[in-house]
Amino acid sequence: MTNTFRISLIPAAVFMSVSALSALPQGYPADYQKVVDAATKEGKVVVYSTTDTKAAGPLIQGFEATYPGIKVEYNDMNSTELYNRYISEQAAGGGSGDVIWSSSMDTAMKLATDYAMEYVSAEQNQLPKWAVWHNKAYGTTYEPVVFIYNKRLIPANEVPDSHAALAKLIAGQVDKFKSKVTTYDIEKSGVGFMLSVLDYKADPNYFKTLADVAKGGLAVQSSTGTMMERVSSGENLIGYNILGSYAEARAKNDPSLGISYPKDYTLVLSRVSFISQQAEHGNAAKLWLDYVLSEKGQNILANQADIPSIRNDIEGKNDIDGMTKMLGSALKPIPVDESLLEYLQPKKRLDYIKQWREAAAK
Repeated sequence: MTNTFRISLIPAAVFMSVSALSALPQGYPADYQKVVDAATKEGKVVVYSTTDTKAAGPLIQGFEATYPGIKVEYNDMNSTELYNRYISEQAAGGGSGDVIWSSSMDTAMKLATDYAMEYVSAEQNQLPKWAVWHNKAYGTTYEPVVFIYNKRLIPANEVPDSHAALAKLIAGQVDKFKSKVTTYDIEKSGVGFMLSVLDYKADPNYFKTLADVAKGGLAVQSSTGTMMERVSSGENLIGYNILGSYAEARAKNDPSLGISYPKDYTLVLSRVSFISQQAEHGNAAKLWLDYVLSEKGQNILANQADIPSIRNDIEGKNDIDGMTKMLGSALKPIPVDESLLEYLQPKKRLDYIKQWREAAAK
């Protein structure tokens, strides 16, 4: 009887050991299980993000299925709200986000320089070098910035395929485009301000281009969703500096919405993520960051959330390889580094906004 009992226990023990090991992604360090165990005791991770809850939903479900003992408390807000809320909470010393995940790369980098925990992600070797800053801040996506237009009201032969073509189209038909061109309000949207500055750096004639684009008057907004809605309805005819990931997701079910990828240069945004030094659920935050960067998490982003992957080993075309095949040298990835902080200096920011306003008012 005793021998039988021992024989039956051995397979069970082996099964439990194999099961525990198989739960860890391949190639992860052997002691990663300690992080998993500690995270399970913490029980949740608090994420502050600019990514729409609807888009992040499949990723959250995948994470909670992989780590059933850990719940994701997901807070979706615009980039300016996220920045201000996080700063004030850090100053007050109370509860705050364990993980920041923002499309406003410059303000996210500003937060990272002051508040990010150093953490070498187990997925770091799968990322481009420009996407990792000091083992603290990580680029997580690869999102071209595009033009959108109303397919019913803009003829196919007029669709602009460069920033110069966009300016020429609008300046040549001022009456048609009067108050019909939309883009971000650079004073209310962190990502809008950043993209405008990067356009300025990429285009030697930026303010002339802006003046031509704005000849009929700009309809500025603080969210991509509002801009897409207005272009789709015909209230606006064309929009620029739109996140391609959101546009592609909407266009699948919206026959009125067209997308054009500029061929002179296409800025590529990467949502920046970091773990807070003061994270209450620091181990769960590590699991979340690694999951977002993992092949599994990136597959979900690329193929369920329509957000292009920063990896090159993802199924389908919605990753770096797929984008490179489509756009080649036109792609200009925005590096995750200190260069993003230049125009956040108060005087430089105010001077730039003033210059932008003057050009946009023409």
